[in-house]
Amino acid sequence: MNTSVRVSSVLLSASLALCAQTAMNDLGSLTMIRSGVKSKRISSYDRSGGNNDRFENIPAGERRTLFEVSGAGIINHIWITIAPPPPGLSRNDLVLRMYWDGNSEPSVLSPLGPFFGQGWDEAYNFVSLPLSANPVEGRALVSYFQMPFAKGAKIEVENQSNRKVDAFYYYVDYVEMEKLPDHLGRFHAWYNHQLTDADPQGENEWDTLGPGGKNTTGERNYLFADITGKGHFVGVNYYVNSPSPMWYGEGDDMFFVDGAKTPTLHGTGTEDYFNTSWCPKDKLSHPYFGYARVNGETGWLGRTHVYRFHISDPIYFDQSLKCGIEHGHNNVLTLDLASVAYWYLDKATGVKPIPGRQERQPKPVIGAVEMHKWRHEWRKEKEAKPTLWGNEK
Repeated sequence: MNTSVRVSSVLLSASLALCAQTAMNDLGSLTMIRSGVKSKRISSYDRSGGNNDRFENIPAGERRTLFEVSGAGIINHIWITIAPPPPGLSRNDLVLRMYWDGNSEPSVLSPLGPFFGQGWDEAYNFVSLPLSANPVEGRALVSYFQMPFAKGAKIEVENQSNRKVDAFYYYVDYVEMEKLPDHLGRFHAWYNHQLTDADPQGENEWDTLGPGGKNTTGERNYLFADITGKGHFVGVNYYVNSPSPMWYGEGDDMFFVDGAKTPTLHGTGTEDYFNTSWCPKDKLSHPYFGYARVNGETGWLGRTHVYRFHISDPIYFDQSLKCGIEHGHNNVLTLDLASVAYWYLDKATGVKPIPGRQERQPKPVIGAVEMHKWRHEWRKEKEAKPTLWGNEK
């Protein structure tokens, strides 16, 4: 057998093995009869047998434990709904924490809404394979991420709002087992938020103010995650609020694997990383990627939520991964950005702290009124000539 045939044979075998593994982890796994596992659930059901199936009146500042078990198992489904809905209670003000294997530091740390694909203080439907926000109006928050643990698990929510939570309903479904199989990673998720700095020379996107600069190091990129350990990155929810109608997405995604000084994976633009093209404004729901919320304003003004999950193409690393995206080409734009990144590691570790409640408050949407006021100031600079159009220099 010649070399090319041997290589093709090896690649085909690897591809078939991957397809088989994917099938077994998906619909194909439904055919398997398992031993030594038991399906269990912890929920907010009314222990008296009545119909008050919820946590009631969670005060401002209180933490409430939703789930706490010892031993080994895998969480495979979470469902949550809360009253009141936005804007009465912002799900950005409720913080979710998850702890694995007795660790005192959370491996998951995120505001509840952004974790489940709900940006800002809004409620809207969102559909993907691992996460969704479902009717009515995105108020049913669902996760199908697999979350293994060998020595216990704990999930808690903290009310960081300035009012009580009237009602909090939830399910956490899991399988209990005597021993966790080897080589199962621990689930991690981390929220970030930043009001990015424009370039000192101005917001020179598309070279509208002159020749643009270059970015080869990713030094000022917006950060999705900075991870130490061995594992794989599996996706991100990305929330963009743009105060300008200029396209925000010339920024490239960059992934630095195992301490690399230059990007190991270097993309070609924001919409390209999220598997779309040509500055889109269309809503799109694919199991792995999509645009769950689009701005509906002039140009790309306002709020956009995009997502990408690496279901069949995880990004693997042995020692570390640092990943993020430019805010405009060469980081020239002021944007209000937030994200939740998701990954697995070979052991549970604590994630970095997240911005506090005041720091993560969403900036207001800039609209027609603000733009008209800017036009008025420009007209005054031009001596308010009555026929000024807007493109005069």
